[in-house]
Amino acid sequence: MHTNCSVTISQTIPGAIVYPESLTGFINQTTDLIVSDSGQLFYHIYGEQFITPEDSVCPCCKTTMHVHGQITRVLKHESKGNSTCRIFVKVTRFKCPKCHKTHVQQIPYECPNHRMTTDLYKQITYHLERHDLSLKKIAQICGVDSHTVKAIDKNRLSKLHTTEDGSHRKLKKPMEYSRYLGIDEFKLHNHHQYATHIIDLDTGHILWIAFGKKKQIVYDFINHVGYNWMRHVKAVSCDMNAYFYSAFHEKCPWIQVVYDRFHLIKNFNDKVISMVRKDEQRRLIEEGNIGKARSLKQTRYILLSSPETLERKDALASQGALLDSGHVLFRKEPKIRKGGLMKRYKQLLKENELFFAIDLIKEELKEAYATSDENTMANHLTHIVEICNATKNEHFKWFSNLILKHWNGLISHAILRLSNGKIEGINNRIKTVRRMSYGFRDDEYFFLKLIDMSRYRSA
Repeated sequence: MHTNCSVTISQTIPGAIVYPESLTGFINQTTDLIVSDSGQLFYHIYGEQFITPEDSVCPCCKTTMHVHGQITRVLKHESKGNSTCRIFVKVTRFKCPKCHKTHVQQIPYECPNHRMTTDLYKQITYHLERHDLSLKKIAQICGVDSHTVKAIDKNRLSKLHTTEDGSHRKLKKPMEYSRYLGIDEFKLHNHHQYATHIIDLDTGHILWIAFGKKKQIVYDFINHVGYNWMRHVKAVSCDMNAYFYSAFHEKCPWIQVVYDRFHLIKNFNDKVISMVRKDEQRRLIEEGNIGKARSLKQTRYILLSSPETLERKDALASQGALLDSGHVLFRKEPKIRKGGLMKRYKQLLKENELFFAIDLIKEELKEAYATSDENTMANHLTHIVEICNATKNEHFKWFSNLILKHWNGLISHAILRLSNGKIEGINNRIKTVRRMSYGFRDDEYFFLKLIDMSRYRSA
C-alpha cells in the first residue's frame, strides 16, 4: 500500500495502541507500524467487529439471519503526534432466509458520510471550533484531505446557523431582540462584487448577510425576522448609503437611522482637505511660485491633524523623542522627531483662506459631535454649511450638500451616540478569515463562516 516506505515492521503490540472506550466491539487487535522514507509513522490496526444479537436480526421481517461472509472496512482514525492511523475492521454480512435480504453489520464508531472514526471527526471539529487554523493546516494535523475538512465544517455550520424550510435551508431567526443594528457592505470579489451584512451592535453577532448592497437586502431581512421583531429595534447605524436609509424609513419608519461620524469626517478629509491642497499646489505652479508649491507636498498630515495632536508631537520633539529607534542588524539609522508642526500649521492658515476655512470646520465638527443636544448639533452643522458656501469652492460646496442631504441621520447622533466601529471591526476580521484560507470559492460556506466567526470569543 505504501511503496515509498523504506522500513516495514509488522508486529503485534499488546496494549500499545488500545482504544477500549471509543472503538466499541473492536477485537483481535494487531498493529503494523510503517515508517516512510520521510520518517512519518503509519499505524495500521487490524481487527474485527464483535457480533451482537441485534446485528443478526433482519431489519425488514425481524427474522434471525445467517452469516453470509465478511468484508473489510478501512477507517481513518485520530492521529497520534507525527503519525497517521487507519483501522482495518472486518464486518460480517448477513442474509435473511425468509425475505432473502442482505445486511452488513453496523460499526458504532464509524462517522456517517465519512470513512473515519468518530474520534477523528471530533478531533477535526475541535480544531474548527477554535478558529485559529486554516482548513489546510487542520487537514495536515489530522491526516485527511482539506476538502473533507471543508465538508465537515460546512455541515457543522449549517446545523448551527440554518434550519430546514421545505426543500431548502434558511438562516435561523435571532433568538433575542436587538435594540441597535449596524449595516454595511464589504467587498466580496473583484469586479465590484459586494455583500452586505447586518449585525447586532450590542453583541456583534451577524444577523443577516446577502449578496449586493441594494434596498432588497433590507427588505429580505425584515421579512426574515418579522415586524414584531423589528418593533424592538430603536436605531440603525450605517454609512452614507442612501439605499439603506430609504429602505428602513419605508418599511420601519419608527427606526432612527444614524450616520456614522467617521464616514463624514473621512469624506471631509479625502474630498475636501486633500483635494483643496492639490488644487492649491496646481494654482501655485501655474502662477510660477514653485517654491511654495513644493512646500505644500508634505503638509497633508499637518492639515488633517488637530491642533492638540500637533502640540503633543512638538512636545515630544522638544524632549528628543525618537520617531523610529532604528536597528543595527540592517543598518537603519534612528529617526528623531521634527518639531515646529504647530508653527507650520499656523503659517498655512495665515497664508491661505481655504486652509483657514478647513480649520474652522474641523473645530465645528469636533464641537458638534461632542454635544448631546440635537439643537446645539444642528447649530454647529448649520455654521459648517455657511462656511462652506462662503468659500465658493466646489469641494466645500460638495461637503455642504453632503451634510444637507443626510441632515436627519447626522443630527440623530447627538441623542443615540451610535457608530459603525463594531461593524468596521468585523469587516477587518472578514479580511483576516479570507486571507487565512487564501480566498473562498464557495460563497455560501464563506457566509456561514463569517456568521460563526462573529459569535466566537477567543479566550
